[in-house]
Amino acid sequence: MVNTSHAKHEFPYVVLVVLRRVSAAVVAITALCITMWAYDVNWGEPYQALFIIAALLALMLFPGRNASTDILPPRFWSISLSIVSRWFLLVGILLLLGYATKTSSIFSRRALFTWFIVAPPLLVLAQLLVEVLISRMLMSAGNRRRVVIAGAGDLGHQLASKIQSTPMLGMEVDGFFDDRGMERLENDSAFPVLGNLRQLPDYVREHSTDLIFVVLPIRNIQRVTELLAQLHDTTASIYFVPDVFVFDLIQCRTSDIDGLPIVALCETPFQGTEGAIKALSDYTIASIVLLLTSPILIAIALAIKLTSPGSVIFKQRRYGLDGHEIIVYKFRSMTVSEDSDHVKQATRDDERVTKVGAFLRKTSLDELPQFINVLQGRMSVVGPRPHAVAHNEEYRPLIKGYMIRHKVNPGITGLAQVMGYRGETRTVEAMRKRVEYDLEYLRNWSLTLDLRIIVKTIGIVWNDKTAY
Repeated sequence: MVNTSHAKHEFPYVVLVVLRRVSAAVVAITALCITMWAYDVNWGEPYQALFIIAALLALMLFPGRNASTDILPPRFWSISLSIVSRWFLLVGILLLLGYATKTSSIFSRRALFTWFIVAPPLLVLAQLLVEVLISRMLMSAGNRRRVVIAGAGDLGHQLASKIQSTPMLGMEVDGFFDDRGMERLENDSAFPVLGNLRQLPDYVREHSTDLIFVVLPIRNIQRVTELLAQLHDTTASIYFVPDVFVFDLIQCRTSDIDGLPIVALCETPFQGTEGAIKALSDYTIASIVLLLTSPILIAIALAIKLTSPGSVIFKQRRYGLDGHEIIVYKFRSMTVSEDSDHVKQATRDDERVTKVGAFLRKTSLDELPQFINVLQGRMSVVGPRPHAVAHNEEYRPLIKGYMIRHKVNPGITGLAQVMGYRGETRTVEAMRKRVEYDLEYLRNWSLTLDLRIIVKTIGIVWNDKTAY
């Protein structure tokens, strides 16, 4: 991440971080106080505890790091959906705490219900106002940082375009420096080529440049080293942008091992705070689903037991996190329980499927026991669907990047499933498309994406023709 604490810009960026991290918590607890006042609720110890817990949860779940300054409809809905999904998670956690501690009856249901409904639009409005304030602060003339880019190749132009289209960065690109002739460079760029690399240090000193991005190929590492040595005679901040984009990156990020910098090229998205948010959402959703569907679970178990011989729950070995074998639960929908080295996928009009099983598979009710797997920590609500061990061994040598999908817990539903790749995969190409969507999910994970997948799953599950 680019350092935003440059001396002459220090105060605005400190304000930026503070505003983003505390605005949601302030709005949430303020809405609670106003609701209590409106319903004339006494400020006793239970409400004081609720106040503290809600504030802490809001600080954890509403970091505001993905918000935008551009208040156009697409960005507005993106911000809104992100905030509403995090608010539902906060409410779910509070409800579970109330149920577990048997204290939910202490609170005014009218006041809490009103708070649950009123807070989301206030949170969205507050977030938009904060982003407008931050954007104006960063876009003011005194806070903009002058940028030059060493390297006018494709990656350099991508970087310049991203800086130009992201005013929240508070940067302004002066132009490029490159040793190649004009005939080898793009002539339609919005940014000029200011000179060759030898002229860069003098330009930086004369124009008080704030930031230099070195965007040169890794193969020219000797030239990069020489340039960095020359630039150390300036006061500009220097960032090297390696052309690792040529690789198939999964959650690329930088870190260090005892001060030694490293770059992650393929990593799980669920680390640190993101991992805690993912786990909290999984446990919350799984607990609520199992509580609400417990009568349905009992009815399905009875129907299976009374209509066909065999166990109620079908257990199958699948690959889980990091490729370790796990046991996945499903309601038995067939007359057989295959878990060998050669597992035949279910097909249309499969004779092995029971009458009750056909209904369960059509409606995906056979998947409900997998919410128990979620509580066990073996699965997630959303993630790449787990395949039978036999299918994994069949496809892993045929599809590039197949095993990368196991960098996260497998899911009950996933991006591939809502994009139409659910059920039987008749060809290697169909499996390849499923894997592509799984990897796209890993690259772009967010709590908002999970919520979208869940909502879309509910919408298509009843009309899906590929489930049988």
